[in-house]
Amino acid sequence: MPIRRRSLLLAPLASPLAAPAIAQSGFPNRPIRMLVPWLPGGSSDVHLRVLSELAGQKLGQPVVVENKPGASGTLGALTMAQETRGDGHMVGQIPITVFRLPAMSRRPTFDPAKDFSWILHLTGYVFGVVVRADQPWKTWGEFTAYAKANPGKVTYGTPGVGSTLHITMERIGEMLGIEWLHVPFRGGADNIQAVLSGQTVANSDSTGWAPLVQEGKLRLLVVWTAERAKRFPDVPTLREVGIDIVADSPFGLGAPKGIDPGVVRVLHDAFKEALFEPKHVETLDRFDMPLRYMNSEDYAAFAMKTYAEESAIIRKLGLRMD
Repeated sequence: MPIRRRSLLLAPLASPLAAPAIAQSGFPNRPIRMLVPWLPGGSSDVHLRVLSELAGQKLGQPVVVENKPGASGTLGALTMAQETRGDGHMVGQIPITVFRLPAMSRRPTFDPAKDFSWILHLTGYVFGVVVRADQPWKTWGEFTAYAKANPGKVTYGTPGVGSTLHITMERIGEMLGIEWLHVPFRGGADNIQAVLSGQTVANSDSTGWAPLVQEGKLRLLVVWTAERAKRFPDVPTLREVGIDIVADSPFGLGAPKGIDPGVVRVLHDAFKEALFEPKHVETLDRFDMPLRYMNSEDYAAFAMKTYAEESAIIRKLGLRMD
């Protein structure tokens, strides 16, 4: 998808969620759709399937996962924004790209400040950059020195245009004076296969690469968390290599706008219980995902703050999709 540089105006922001009210009688009275905007099998998909199973037990109705990959993880949000019923029987992941792509588009298809109800915040990711283990670069410094000396020769794969991986790699390139080439993929498996086959030089993604790093097929050069990753204590953070960036792409669950606040409360309570269940916590640990709960009101405020911040970054980088 082509990108050109141009300044953008920030959309007006909405007020936080209204005070809770009495939930609609009998909610939920049918299965709830859980929109997962990624291909099956990735860390987000597996985690949300476990969460949905547990939440369904609390709600007395199944929470059925529906994968909607594409558009850098925003097709689920688009589906919710187009939903007119708003009765609580549709929820979905709100990845951070939901706050970016409207600022990157000439004609946004949804407005984060107006089109969603905010259920609760969940977690984030451990991101990192890996290369094939037989590549000559042993450290992040060696890799970036090569990239700087060879403009346009280093390709890196991410889950898509406007993703945290894409935006952060472009920020790093701007800071270090590196011209490298972005290759977007629809899912983590394709991204990993590309770096293993040599289609791309580097892979920037969440810890789907971890088993291959542990097997010695890939080399992890740097992680983007505030602290070193538990599974890879010898790998430095971006801050430790002189780049003052922490990027972990926090996300939560949203729903279409206009849902009765009492229904929001029912959804919040069920998913909060599921979030802290041992089975779900074990799943988060498996993918190095920290538990970062926020209630509906706090998540709404966080979402508006994130929208403003991410839009400002897009303006600064001048990224715009045609």
